[in-house]
Amino acid sequence: MRQITDTILMIKPANFRYNEETAQNNHFQDASGKEEITEIHKSALTEFEAMVSTLKSHGINVVVIDDTATPKKPDAIFPNNWFSTHQNGIIIQYPMYAPNRRHERREDILKKLEADFGFNKTYDFNYYEEDGQFLEGTGSMILDRVNRINYACLSPRTSVQILSKFSILMSYEAVHFTAKDDSANDIYHTNVMMSVGEDIVVICSECIDEEDRPRVLAKLTVTGKTIVHITPDQMNRFAGNMLEVENVNGQRFIIMSQTAYKSLTKEQIETISQFNTILSIPIDTIEKYGGGSVRCMMAEIFPPEPKK
Repeated sequence: MRQITDTILMIKPANFRYNEETAQNNHFQDASGKEEITEIHKSALTEFEAMVSTLKSHGINVVVIDDTATPKKPDAIFPNNWFSTHQNGIIIQYPMYAPNRRHERREDILKKLEADFGFNKTYDFNYYEEDGQFLEGTGSMILDRVNRINYACLSPRTSVQILSKFSILMSYEAVHFTAKDDSANDIYHTNVMMSVGEDIVVICSECIDEEDRPRVLAKLTVTGKTIVHITPDQMNRFAGNMLEVENVNGQRFIIMSQTAYKSLTKEQIETISQFNTILSIPIDTIEKYGGGSVRCMMAEIFPPEPKK
């Protein structure tokens, strides 16, 4: 079982913009500014293409899929919320909070993954949307794939019932908790406050409810990973929204935005660099209007393990 992969999927946006439906509980989004929608999209597209180029130049496999022009999907650039892949050959689809994000789910993408990588089974949790329950993929869940632990902060987008169903289906231990930002808002996605790699965890533990915090940190500690604690201010600058990947030669990288990198202390950078080469990528427009950062833009592809 692998914790990190050398292959990711990214969606080239067709209609990126500020999404009013997600802004109801994504307090990272910022609608201020005088840019026209066309300017916002153009800038986001430039950032997207530069990120793809950077990843490929370091030997990381990137599968780029073009977003469809209709229906318009302002958050299509964040595909990790609607599906996840697993080495047992399973793809899982997830129920989404915002109605206009549900259009992001595309059967043609799933068929391509099956054809190109050999996935052979799909589970669909989308019917939970009818009951107003949601679980937005690896935005809601941080998976320690090797130790089979599933970390999740509960929010309007992360249902404990679906979390439990995922964990039973995939044989994970669910570690759920409450976490709030410095304005006492529920943190909408776990992946803005924590990241789990092979040997390192980046987490804003200060945001976790005091009753839950010791339990979460104890579980992280027992896995033997080095813990890097970030502050709420660093979290607000997307320092928790990182993803560890490797390239085709097995070299490990941790991908973060330039905003996140600039928020880190020298000591934090030194600790992270002991395990990974840091790639910091400027995506200011995407972060501002989309309220998500580089981790949200990358859906990990874990091809099925060959049968012995």
